[in-house]
Amino acid sequence: MSAKKSGTFTIGGDLPVTRLGYGTMQLTGPGVWGDPKDPDEAVRVLRRAVELGVTLIDTADAYGPFVADLLIKKALHPYADDVVIATKAGFTRQGPNQWIPVGRPEYLRQQVELSLRHLGVDRIDLLQLHRIDPKVPVAEQVGELKKLQDEGKIRHIGLSEIGVDELKEAQKTAEIVSVQNLFNLAKRDAEPLLEHATEHGIAFIPWFPLATGALAGPDSPLTALAKEHDASPSQLALAWLLKRSPVVLPIPGTSSVAHLEDNVAAADIELTDAEFDAIGATPAGR
Repeated sequence: MSAKKSGTFTIGGDLPVTRLGYGTMQLTGPGVWGDPKDPDEAVRVLRRAVELGVTLIDTADAYGPFVADLLIKKALHPYADDVVIATKAGFTRQGPNQWIPVGRPEYLRQQVELSLRHLGVDRIDLLQLHRIDPKVPVAEQVGELKKLQDEGKIRHIGLSEIGVDELKEAQKTAEIVSVQNLFNLAKRDAEPLLEHATEHGIAFIPWFPLATGALAGPDSPLTALAKEHDASPSQLALAWLLKRSPVVLPIPGTSSVAHLEDNVAAADIELTDAEFDAIGATPAGR
């Protein structure tokens, strides 16, 4: 079992990662707030992910807040040369399940400085704007990240939950090497962005990648093919994403080592073109 079987993608032309990554949001308490119920298991999950060949660890200052970052540092610091920590800034937290975007330049700078400290690094490999704040011009938000990049505190800049037009607007200010949107087999609203990212070699990081919705019904092609592959529907959902485009970097999250290993096993599944088409043909969830 190895995530490396999912292949590799080079973010920004100089940052190679194993395509099947790991997302840390579930390492926090309920509502993505506070400490996890079992911090020791959280540390084991992170270490096991790296043992299994995962090199892209996705986090955010808002997870906890900073709970996931401190767990990453505890589990993995000093980081192996091939481990890439991608984080995000731009969401404030007022309590469980509460998220308000703030893109003022001084706030984004503060959060990047805190992320550097909490993660224990001198430079963030990939800093993604967690949300575009509608109250602040895009050029000001991305411009501050560009300043931090020029100062050597950020290596690459990405965006989260945006459309093609917003991407193009941000590209007027800085190079954007990744986009991170909700995308899975059951919800594919971001397909225009995925097509654009594929055409231009921009990493597409789908969050909540395991959702299958009605596609996992008892008589669905997904369920039938899962039985043929001796796999779960969620494993096939990951395999489908990996085949969907070479720029797709799924980051399934979990707080359990057993579930992590189940997710990584999806890298072993190779769908035929016919199987890929059959799974994706059902329009449920769009």
